[in-house]
Amino acid sequence: MTTPDPGLSAIMGERRQLINVAYRLLGSLADAEDVVQETYARWYAMTPAQREAIVSPGAWLTTVAGRVCLDLLGSARARRERYVGEWIPEPLPEPAEWAGGRADPAERITLDESVTMAFLVVLESMTPAERVAFVLHDVFRYSFAEVAGIVGRTPAACRQLASSARRRLRVTRSPATPVARRARVVRDFKRAWEAKDIDALIGLLAADATATGDGGGLVSAAPHPVEGAEPIARFFAGLVVPAPGLTILERTVSGQPGLVARLDGGTVGVLAFDVAGDRITRIWAVLNPDKLRTWSL
Repeated sequence: MTTPDPGLSAIMGERRQLINVAYRLLGSLADAEDVVQETYARWYAMTPAQREAIVSPGAWLTTVAGRVCLDLLGSARARRERYVGEWIPEPLPEPAEWAGGRADPAERITLDESVTMAFLVVLESMTPAERVAFVLHDVFRYSFAEVAGIVGRTPAACRQLASSARRRLRVTRSPATPVARRARVVRDFKRAWEAKDIDALIGLLAADATATGDGGGLVSAAPHPVEGAEPIARFFAGLVVPAPGLTILERTVSGQPGLVARLDGGTVGVLAFDVAGDRITRIWAVLNPDKLRTWSL
């Protein structure tokens, strides 16, 4: 009988942490998985003696993953300039609702405030260095000395990067709204949308609300954000809902109340919302099928 390698178990036990870090840094589960794969490839490319000399394998893996993410963030902006339409971070379902092939807990993202769509969208506005410094320090509690080793700057510079990122977040963050109230507002939006009740939709939307769609050029989506309560209400009322076989379900989307559109048993759209008080301030509709692969089929 083969004895399990305790070292291997410890190394693979870091996988979930690495996935969680990389997803928050990149906003894409596919990219996060690639980063983790590359990180492990670099680990196993070393000789056994080199690996044994590493005092903290977990810290080493996180450092490598962080550096790979930093490089990817630098090239992501160029890629997204070529992206068809608006780019929205990949939404996440509740763990129990991940598509069958992704039921492994090591592949799941821990759902908290740092994966809400509103939070991830603000992260997108940061420089790569700001994003890495802020996420690693403020979300994962790495020291600035540890962050400095990943970002390649001094601890003091990393402290300034994180501070700048916090200011960006404060400027854009909506006041905290209880989850139960968010769920009620989203439920009312669903009912008004299905009824094509423009007045009810307008009443649920903030005057300066914005709705953004992401089809990735693979499916039809509004090429630019729709702004203002009435234009958004008329846009949604004009969509073919309910179409034959299409159902709109209330679901948790990236840790917050949202909606999922399903057609013939498959997920064709996921809507995330930001709510302030009793009004919807932002709607993000992800329609790109490449970003819906984690949702139950």
